[in-house]
Amino acid sequence: MTARLPALVLGGSGYVAGELLRLLAGHPGLRPAAVLSDSKPGAAVEQTFPHLAGSLGALTFCGRDALPRIVAEHPRLAVLGAAPHGASAVLFAELFAAAESAGCELTAVDLSADFRFAGAAAWEAVYGHPHGAPELLASFACAVPELVAGVPARALAHPGCFTTATLLAAVPLLRAGLIEPRVTVVAVTGSTGAGRTPTPTTHHPERRSTLFAYAPLMHRHQPEMEALAAAAGAAASFHFVPQSGPFARGIHATLVTAPAAGATAERAREALADFYAGAPFVDVLAAPPRLQDVVGTNRCKLAVAADGETLVAFSVIDNLVKGAAGGAVQWMNRLLGDDETAGLVTPGLGWI
Repeated sequence: MTARLPALVLGGSGYVAGELLRLLAGHPGLRPAAVLSDSKPGAAVEQTFPHLAGSLGALTFCGRDALPRIVAEHPRLAVLGAAPHGASAVLFAELFAAAESAGCELTAVDLSADFRFAGAAAWEAVYGHPHGAPELLASFACAVPELVAGVPARALAHPGCFTTATLLAAVPLLRAGLIEPRVTVVAVTGSTGAGRTPTPTTHHPERRSTLFAYAPLMHRHQPEMEALAAAAGAAASFHFVPQSGPFARGIHATLVTAPAAGATAERAREALADFYAGAPFVDVLAAPPRLQDVVGTNRCKLAVAADGETLVAFSVIDNLVKGAAGGAVQWMNRLLGDDETAGLVTPGLGWI
């Protein structure tokens, strides 16, 4: 890589946007050129993300009305969407129209839920209101990078963090025929997964010394898991119980299912290791993984246990990196034909 391609971050004042900017600041092939935030136009980006001080220069937030100017100034642009669900599709529609008019070549990855389903009806059944740009759905594909070969579309939607953690563990075992296609998932997430705006159940003081389930068996990620598992050749029913954990970042997912005849923990571990032999960000361990070992990284660590009647798989990721910003950068690297590890090999934080 030589000249760094300018990157536009949409919805730029949330936690995921902050992670995107952190990764872009050290990326060898991409540079943060513009950050869209309708709530903070003109403000210095470092005021919202003081931990990025000194790494973004004099970058300021711009409003939505700046999109035509941004695409006119750049013949090529990498676009990373971190806008809220329901708002992202409309932004991308405006951006694509402006880029076509200006002759700007866009490469796009979205992190909202707006392009995670193949059709508008499936999306609307989950989110309860009309899709903002159904005409764009055919342009986006949604998948976890490790579960598909190459680049499946000209624009990518990265799955949700719960879905990413779950499918990385489940899909190889389902495809190998080692587990029954009925999987119970109990996954604990950190408080950053709920975004910046505190609510009675997401505000960190309300969850710092406790643990509780929410939306059990009815969370919006459940149909996403099933749709993407089927698309990856691993159709199954998922019974999902998300839990709020007393930490800021990370997901620890425990998958419980019945092993197929003759399946053992060793065979399952070998199947996972074989499946991810060429995957730079997935590690298969002999013992259950520790969440802290992946925080701040784009890595996923997997392990399994079995007793003949039950098979349990463990999956840990950082919800803000592998489950969001890191996965988006990984997809962008692929779309641009670069090494998918570019900008993503920073070691973990170790002690937090």
